[in-house]
Amino acid sequence: MAKSVETTTRRTEAPAGLKPSKSVVGRVISNKMQKTVVVAVQWTLMHPQYKKVVRRTTRYMAHDDRQCGMGDLVRLAETRPLSKRKRWRVVSILERAVIETRKTDAELSAS
Repeated sequence: MAKSVETTTRRTEAPAGLKPSKSVVGRVISNKMQKTVVVAVQWTLMHPQYKKVVRRTTRYMAHDDRQCGMGDLVRLAETRPLSKRKRWRVVSILERAVIETRKTDAELSAS
């Protein structure tokens, strides 16, 4: 079994008698749904035979009340099942994505 070199999963403190909830940090790769975002979380592991670091990506569907944008860095927390594939919620937006605007050909020729 390969051991994880780096992981982004953390357990937060919980009240007595309850299990601590998992939290992960990842980038929003889709926000086309109304209150749902798709977040990609990257993690690395050491290949058991070749001893090289291999990067893996896990996609989570998360409930979003904070209006995340594409490319935002967000922290997710595990929650009860909200739908068929949605078991995470956006806790906080750690970093907003810089939106790059491209000029059209008409704007470039006018300036």
